[in-house]
Amino acid sequence: MVLRQLEYLAALAREKHFGRAAEACHVSQPTLSAAIRLLEDDLGAPIVERGHRYVGLTPQGQVVLDHAHRVLAEIENLRHELDEIDKGLTGRLRIGAIPTALPIVSQLTGPFLARFPGVTVTVLSHSSQEIERGIEDFELDAGLTYLDAEPLSHLKTKPICVEEYLFLTPATGPFAGRRQVTWREAAEAPLCLLTPDMQNRRIIDGVFRSVGAKPVPAVETNSIFNLVSHVSAGQWSAIVPRQLLRFLGVPPGTRAIELVEPAAQRTIGLVMSDREPPSPLARNLFAMKLPADVAALIQPPDRFEAYEAKAIR
Repeated sequence: MVLRQLEYLAALAREKHFGRAAEACHVSQPTLSAAIRLLEDDLGAPIVERGHRYVGLTPQGQVVLDHAHRVLAEIENLRHELDEIDKGLTGRLRIGAIPTALPIVSQLTGPFLARFPGVTVTVLSHSSQEIERGIEDFELDAGLTYLDAEPLSHLKTKPICVEEYLFLTPATGPFAGRRQVTWREAAEAPLCLLTPDMQNRRIIDGVFRSVGAKPVPAVETNSIFNLVSHVSAGQWSAIVPRQLLRFLGVPPGTRAIELVEPAAQRTIGLVMSDREPPSPLARNLFAMKLPADVAALIQPPDRFEAYEAKAIR
């Protein structure tokens, strides 16, 4: 019964509503409420702020919730470990990926699912901070995020690829005939950039600051695909990762131009919790060695000219 009570508490904290939490747990609302009251009696501490509707958790309740997440995650890992012995790896692998890394996720999950067909995968688009928090709160098994842009704590890391940046601009615009554009020049163009809460935007802003530039974007979005579509409209330019265009191609009516002075790059990699024992799903994902043809797709090309010619054909 204690495990069920902890599940109910975790659902209530997630849904922030007694009725929705009960529905998510497939029980009646009175059953869920009674179970949480029983948990309070067992622990001798108030867990939920009392009111006509859900208000929040008490300070004691937040402590209980933190322990509930750990206990439930350990039970889930235990089940996966036992299943792995009896019938191979099973379960749902939950991956959070920063928007600029979404195009390469399938290059990792494809080989993983081919090796472990009993596993299903959920991929969610998150900011780097949401990924770190999701892993800490046992809501994600692994993440695909920047490794060297902002500090990462309590996480194991595995480099996957290097992110480099290109200037995506209308094919008929003032930069269309250029082979290179400086970051200072790019700052003067009408730009569409990711929103400030995205780490990619903070990286780009940092590069602009390093050359004494402070662009004022005309459009901001938290979707990398919406970013590209705005450039296709013919009014704006954008700073985009090279890997994005390697997988999606250069959109019609646009050109991808090398950004220089400086030649900026960041490392993207897998992250997982460094808790022991590790999640079997995350552990096996980290242990995967990418096939040579997949690794070649993810790694950046040696020369920009070769990439550009291939992309615009």
